[in-house]
Amino acid sequence: MFKEVKKTLQWGEETLTLETGKIARQADGTVIATLGETSVMANVTFAKQQKEGQDFFPLTVHYQEKYYAAGKVPGGFFKREARPTEKETLTARLIDRPIRPLFVPGFKNEVLVMCTVLSHDLVNDPDIVAMIAASAALTISGAPFMGPIAGARVGFEDGEYVLNPTVDDMQGLRNNPEQRLDLVVAGTKDAVMMVESEAYELTEEEMLGAVMFAHEQIQPVIDTIIELAEEAAKEPFDFTPPDYSALYDAVKAAGEAKMKAAYAITDKQERVAAVSAAKEEIKAALSEEQLEDANLGSALKKLESVVLRSDVVKNKRRIDGRALDQVRPIVCETGLLPRTHGSALFTRGETQGLVVTTLGTGDDEQFIDALHGNFKSNFMLHYNFPPYSVGEVGRVGSPGRREIGHGKLAWRALQAVLPASTDFPYTIRIVSEITESNGSSSMASVCGGSLSMMDAGVPLKAAVAGVAMGLVLEDDGDYAVLTDILGDEDHLGDMDFKVAGTAEGITSLQMDIKVAGITPEIMKTALAQAKEGRMHILGEMDKALSSAGEFSQHAPRIETMQVPTDKIREVIGSGGKVIREIVEVSGAKVDINDDGIIKIASPDGESIKKAYDMIYSIVAEPEEGQVYKGKVVKIVDFGAFVNFFGKRDGLVHVSQIENRRLNHPSDVLKEGQEVYVKLLGFDDRGKVRLAMKMVDQETGKELEKEAKEETAE
Repeated sequence: MFKEVKKTLQWGEETLTLETGKIARQADGTVIATLGETSVMANVTFAKQQKEGQDFFPLTVHYQEKYYAAGKVPGGFFKREARPTEKETLTARLIDRPIRPLFVPGFKNEVLVMCTVLSHDLVNDPDIVAMIAASAALTISGAPFMGPIAGARVGFEDGEYVLNPTVDDMQGLRNNPEQRLDLVVAGTKDAVMMVESEAYELTEEEMLGAVMFAHEQIQPVIDTIIELAEEAAKEPFDFTPPDYSALYDAVKAAGEAKMKAAYAITDKQERVAAVSAAKEEIKAALSEEQLEDANLGSALKKLESVVLRSDVVKNKRRIDGRALDQVRPIVCETGLLPRTHGSALFTRGETQGLVVTTLGTGDDEQFIDALHGNFKSNFMLHYNFPPYSVGEVGRVGSPGRREIGHGKLAWRALQAVLPASTDFPYTIRIVSEITESNGSSSMASVCGGSLSMMDAGVPLKAAVAGVAMGLVLEDDGDYAVLTDILGDEDHLGDMDFKVAGTAEGITSLQMDIKVAGITPEIMKTALAQAKEGRMHILGEMDKALSSAGEFSQHAPRIETMQVPTDKIREVIGSGGKVIREIVEVSGAKVDINDDGIIKIASPDGESIKKAYDMIYSIVAEPEEGQVYKGKVVKIVDFGAFVNFFGKRDGLVHVSQIENRRLNHPSDVLKEGQEVYVKLLGFDDRGKVRLAMKMVDQETGKELEKEAKEETAE
């Protein structure tokens, strides 16, 4: 009944298995990939006809983590997987980016790739497994896909690269000094197609070495996919790329000069208007048959690409007149918004980000319900890209995949320089509002985020800057690497290469390549040129930091204290009674974790001190010979019981109340009265012995004469 095909490979420390032919047989391609005990099913379907008027490639990639894969029930009211989590969205993008350029040019049929996590062993991250499964499913589906690709994750520990480190090793990289890198690379047999990373100030050489290491390690996986396809692949879909060379010649003859003139305009808005006008003039010169040709859009885009690319490579001249390695003018400002905790406006040419930092307490940490476990994050970065930033009218809704992806890239770049939570016990939220865009707004978010946090008084290890690099690679091998690319250079170029880092090294690298043939030499050139651009931007940012660094008066103050873990129960109290009382009496927020670290937060320093003292009195032990202020809680014939240290009571014997004989303690004391007592020590049964007569009851100071007499006795 089933025609099963299964291939197995020992990959690193785990076994990788690819199988097809048993499940989801009506899809064009289905492969279940298993690494260790993590399994992902990828299903590929594609339309056999192109929609009429379709002028773009409609590829959709979905990645979903099923909670049953880890033996969990989803949280929430409905107990069902709902909208994609941030991890699912980012993984879908991770798969989409390397496979999209590998479909045959001109193929515009709808393609759907669905990846479903079926099992998760909590050791091997399913994102890499999903990428491999999707590539294998596409390769056997018959779709015009010029793969296969494979992906790998690389760690960096003790100067050595590690293939596919575990989930635990990569979780909370900021708090794990042994690990310095979380890098994902995807590529074909011959070329790297995509890089995504989070790093801890790695040098350019270390980062390039990690990319090359990953590309080497994916080769056996690609070979295994090819072996699977040799036995299980369907007949290739009959697709011939459309030949619109005659139409392109007509378009070129009608408007090449006009298009060159339009792209010679340096101002973006004027250039966009001129390009649009040039297209209209070209259309006016075409016949009715040519205007109705479905490939007219492709021909116009090709003309734009040829005009832009030839000028860059041959004449070393860019759209806005800059040199290839020149960064646009930069203006940095901090402290713009009076009531926010930190704010910065970063402007680079026609790209601008208003970035705001808010400092919160432990209550503001983000709770993440992930497949591999629940955890909290005290650093968030949210990126917003409204239509007005590019002068357009559009719908405004919840964040899309692009916004989530750009925000995560900026998050990765900045988290490497954050202070330890024990040194700076705040929750940090950054919001980047992109107010203008022509070029990399994610790198503007990195620069603005660094400035904004410094304006808020966050003690960063170093400032972070980011720059977007581009590439134009001609068929003859001639190429040009561009620093600080414009939107059109990104759109019509061959590589989008974003590098962020400090003066010491790289903290994040993202690379998307649209063509094969990117050599290590080209990447090395791009990294070196990016470093020069980064250092220039850091220098410009430095000028704005002279007025930054004051801790905002509107931010909450937080003080931390460490208590023994065996005292946590006493601080919380039965049913939380004690900690609620501390909060009510002091007016401060109190947060305690399982390690005994307590965070006390309040805008009022007195509230923090009051809460601190209340907690200290619970967890600390009273010291013999010290004087304490207490309250009489009970009077008996032989003395008085005084509450003098937190919940601790002690007996002041009637002979220790005053330096005279008393008939009864009630002669001088009453319940509720505040008194000063000295801790004499503990008797054989552990009972506390207190004295009043050697302490001045008005000042609380010990009377030396009486103290010496007590010692002599």
